[in-house]
Amino acid sequence: MKVLIVGSGAREHALAWRLSQSPGLTELHCAPGNPGIAELGRCHPVRAADGEGLLSLALTIEADLVVIGPEGPLVAGVADELRRNGIAVFGPSTEAARIEGSKTFAKEVLRAAGVPTAATLAVARPPCVVKADGLASGKGVFVCRTPAEVEAALAAMAELGGNFTIEELLEGEEASVFALSDGRTVVALGAAQDFKRIGDGDTGPNTGGMGAYSPVSSLGDVEQLVDQVHRPVVEELARRGSPFQGCLFAGLMLTADGPKVLEFNARFGDPETQVLMPRIDGDLLSALAAAAHGDLSGVSIGTAGEAAVTVVLAAPDYPARSDYSGAAVNGVEQAEAAGALVFHGGTAVRDGRVIAHGGRILSVTATGPTVSDARDRAYAAVQLVHFDGVQYRRDIAAAAAAQVARA
Repeated sequence: MKVLIVGSGAREHALAWRLSQSPGLTELHCAPGNPGIAELGRCHPVRAADGEGLLSLALTIEADLVVIGPEGPLVAGVADELRRNGIAVFGPSTEAARIEGSKTFAKEVLRAAGVPTAATLAVARPPCVVKADGLASGKGVFVCRTPAEVEAALAAMAELGGNFTIEELLEGEEASVFALSDGRTVVALGAAQDFKRIGDGDTGPNTGGMGAYSPVSSLGDVEQLVDQVHRPVVEELARRGSPFQGCLFAGLMLTADGPKVLEFNARFGDPETQVLMPRIDGDLLSALAAAAHGDLSGVSIGTAGEAAVTVVLAAPDYPARSDYSGAAVNGVEQAEAAGALVFHGGTAVRDGRVIAHGGRILSVTATGPTVSDARDRAYAAVQLVHFDGVQYRRDIAAAAAAQVARA
């Protein structure tokens, strides 16, 4: 099977790494890709949002399956353009992708499906959460516990432009739960917990994600959660004539009253994919192809017993800026030799050397028998990698590891 992955981040590198191990893969392509993916397949200089360019590329390489990684192209309708021309796509239509592209639409679907979620508020008063209605690369959510934070959130919304929503502030532990869908059938994929804020102790502004770990022991049965959350939503989207074919990712808050949906995403998460892919037990490529062709019946994807932890190495001014470029990246080979997986997120090649080129530069991932073991191995590998100005959180999975130690 010839596969084209769309995207250029660490999520796409992790997907490419996993798919490259499938016995059914004959050729792996990526657009535009990154230096890490280039070691696994062929990268093409076509932007992820360039629907016409991607269509031309898919036809030229005779792709059997296109896997779209980022949310932007999905919301913009790239999957629709490819499907109209007879190409199998893992990724929802623009209508189904509204589950991520519009918080207001997502709330309507959740209410119709009877899935618990945060209440919508009419006025922004603390405590509350202010969210940009559209896509904001993980940086459009503001948790407000004081009047000053509400004022700052509203100012940020004005700067972003567009609509926004105000919700009740839910308390509890967050988790990301993933499932594959062919538009009717839903298959549980796994769960992870990510760390959104830039600083240790969940301080500072939101980012696209600074690390993650899996499994989440406090989550309970993933299959049961998928039954409570994902399946009713997939049924509701199908009822509306917008069947969801792709990866449906629910951000949940585990409250005292049970799990409630914070948000939905219409694709694999980043950095959650970096800890899910090493734990996948089974042929992921066959599952993605089955979803794209509308028939997941009989398909199951398990997760291995080992835990995984990823730590994101970011540029010095991230998240305020994501255009850092030029610093040489050193030590990747040493980290990989030590047993870690290093997924490229924002890198480029200049004069034969890998350089930092973006906001979140690398995701350093390790596995182990427990979260504590995986965490120790990930941070040991992080110490081997360097570029000027590198910043990363030092508390990824720390609480989960401590919980393992107490058990």
